[in-house]
Amino acid sequence: MDVNIHSHNLEVTQRLEDYVEKKTDRLDRYMPNLTEVNVDLSTENARSVGERQVAQITVRDDRGTILRAEERSNDIFAAIDAVVDKLYRQIKRYRGKQQRRWRGNSFQEGVSGDPLPLIEDDEEEIEQNIVRYKRFPIQPMSTEEAIEQMELLGHDFFVFFSAEEEAINVLYRRRDGNYGLLQPDID
Repeated sequence: MDVNIHSHNLEVTQRLEDYVEKKTDRLDRYMPNLTEVNVDLSTENARSVGERQVAQITVRDDRGTILRAEERSNDIFAAIDAVVDKLYRQIKRYRGKQQRRWRGNSFQEGVSGDPLPLIEDDEEEIEQNIVRYKRFPIQPMSTEEAIEQMELLGHDFFVFFSAEEEAINVLYRRRDGNYGLLQPDID
């Protein structure tokens, strides 16, 4: 498992690096076949002092599963603690879905020695259905044209066919006001 630490407007000291590695070392116990852990730490200018330190963790396994969590706090160490806890909850939900999927087959729930028990909800599982389908024509356009179109529509994301990449891309607005671009890469 590779742990990559990136920072923005924040100096990563040896103490901070050791703390991140200590907190993320146990992730591979709970999510087998974990190949990559990316930790992004940053300091942002925010109105609220309590949300200036941002910790974001993205994990990826060899099957292509990606889990991501982000937390904000006034202390970077508190943000790291909160984001790791949030990621553990996501892993529990993910493993619970996997186990429910295999429940009818030869998989048995509650295997002894399981380091991370399932979350059992008291409420019935809410069935999620697709409630709307939308078809729309796509014309090739540049990224700049896609940004302009997204702004005209007032949306937070925009799906378009990139003329440069000759592929479907997704443009989205980030919390900091900048844009992100999702470019699929088929292996």
